[in-house]
Amino acid sequence: MNNIIRILILAIIGGLIGYITNVIAIKLIFRPINPIKIPILNIEIVGMIPKRKSEIAKNIGEIISDQFLSIDEIIDNMITKEDKENITNYIKLKVKLILNEKMTLIPSTIKSLVQNYVAEIIEDEIRQSIDELCEEIIVKANNRINIKEMVENKINELDLYELEEIILTIVKKELRHIEVLGLILGFLIGIIQGIVTIFI
Repeated sequence: MNNIIRILILAIIGGLIGYITNVIAIKLIFRPINPIKIPILNIEIVGMIPKRKSEIAKNIGEIISDQFLSIDEIIDNMITKEDKENITNYIKLKVKLILNEKMTLIPSTIKSLVQNYVAEIIEDEIRQSIDELCEEIIVKANNRINIKEMVENKINELDLYELEEIILTIVKKELRHIEVLGLILGFLIGIIQGIVTIFI
């Protein structure tokens, strides 16, 4: 009975140590936000995120720019084939209305021929013009917009408390799992220690 109580006590202590250790380790990722100097040891303690904020911002900017977002994809999604079709149809309709207004004295047969001819020209020319315009927009956007720099600047502009809150919101569940895992592992290690002490 004494042995079981001993194992149980060691397991509980181990679990608590594992849990508290992981909670502190997670806290140290963000805190202290402002550096704390230890005079005698001449050591400066600061959280990992505050210490490496600029480096983290740069890396996130590179990852988003290289892996997730490109100007080409953004423009492609902005102007779809359906949009191009709608623009072409809109221009054709407008031109047809203008021709109807301006060609009131022209016989309907000739007017119809002219309208069809103009519609064909618009169909060919406008589609090509839209494609050329899209390519030009992509080139200009690539020259003017730097996604990596934008993301990096936005993160660097964030207050460290805001950044901590954002990160915690994203990975709160995973961090909780790490804390619980520390508790379980500490508990198991405590059991093993208890068993070992019995046989020594």
